Amino acid sequence: MQDQLDKIIQDKSATVGIIGLGYVGLPLINAFVNSGFKCMGFDVDQSKIDSLNSGTSYIKHISSETVKGWIDNKQLGPTSDMSRLSEADALLICVPTPLSDSRDPDLKYVVSTAEAIAKVIRPGQLVVLESTTYPTTTTDVLLPILNSNEKGLVAGKDFFVAYSPEREDPGNPDFSADGIPKVVGGIDQASSDLAEKLYSHAIVKVIPVSSPEVAEACKILENTYRAVNIALVNELKVLFDRMGIDIWEVVDAAKTKPFGFQAFYPGPGLGGHCIPIDPFYLTWLARKQGLTTRFIELAGEVNSQMPVYVITRLSEFLNDLGKPIKGSKICILGMAYKKDVDDPRESPSFELLDLLRDRGANLTYNDPHIPTLPEMRHHNVPEMHSQELTPEFLAEQDCVLIATDHSAYDYDFIVQNSQLVLDTRNATVNVKENRDRIRKA
Repeated sequence: MQDQLDKIIQDKSATVGIIGLGYVGLPLINAFVNSGFKCMGFDVDQSKIDSLNSGTSYIKHISSETVKGWIDNKQLGPTSDMSRLSEADALLICVPTPLSDSRDPDLKYVVSTAEAIAKVIRPGQLVVLESTTYPTTTTDVLLPILNSNEKGLVAGKDFFVAYSPEREDPGNPDFSADGIPKVVGGIDQASSDLAEKLYSHAIVKVIPVSSPEVAEACKILENTYRAVNIALVNELKVLFDRMGIDIWEVVDAAKTKPFGFQAFYPGPGLGGHCIPIDPFYLTWLARKQGLTTRFIELAGEVNSQMPVYVITRLSEFLNDLGKPIKGSKICILGMAYKKDVDDPRESPSFELLDLLRDRGANLTYNDPHIPTLPEMRHHNVPEMHSQELTPEFLAEQDCVLIATDHSAYDYDFIVQNSQLVLDTRNATVNVKENRDRIRKA
């Protein structure tokens, strides 16, 4: 089985199946199509399948023109029919791995996907989990389900299993999915070799490691490292604000040191599908081992309090003008979790929205990448649409709160026409006029 799969991977006649057609799955399809493979796309969300089949993209950095090219050239076959999973030679799982309300890992999407594969798995297939998760998920959760197939097929003999964590940086033009090195760890040498050879066609560099656990822990380390360092600058921001010191100027000065320092910047909270979530996988795993990860838990506590800090500062600034939050007109600029993307997952802007609604603010928002607010797993989102930033609209607002510093915003124009601007991202640093209207938080 290994030799046969190796051959069709090497000559690119293997069909690559991507399960989960979101912010990870679509860029991965793009990488494999560009390298000469045909792909199948699987998703239980029929609306995504319909969009792709009509040649329409729902992700900003994958254009509809690109998707239409895949469909017209028969390079991609999207489907919600999971019985067709057996048609792909390699299955790459890119489904969500959220946290439960108690901040425990929620693997229901991984489990349901594994069960769907187990129903139709055939000899000679390669299954790779890409979803971010805690170490041991591949061997303790995915593998037993795949091995429970009714055909009696055995992993490592009849089919092959590996873990390779997704590494996406949406909105960063310097790093596309095929340009970021890929870590791969198989359950055995054959699985590792096959996964490495497959990804080597589509990704700039592949780094094999000794096991799925190492690959899983690698992803957790990467994002916990960022979460901890962001917590550090967030905590310093609160301190320096009280002292009248600009944290962004401090960080910019510190990063001139050519060694021993990497710049991280504060913000209104953590966002995205990884950094706010991954460290809690680790703390959960530590509890199972009878240990505590105090450093990581403290970082999570600091970061989770930043939206509250922003609202506290907003209240102080409005009070200086004789206004309470209740009844004030407040426009949030940017609902995406980071600049220049259309991805709202875990965005702190939704936490700000909740906190301001609880306090009775009259809320609006603008985001050039999110015209209508989507439903969110942990937020009761009202029906809201992005408002046009006209001089009249801005002048009506008691405060404009910059939550995401999109490049499309004209900050000179915004400050010029607003009564008060609360900047959580240092986006107004180069604004020269009317700086007395700007406050930092």
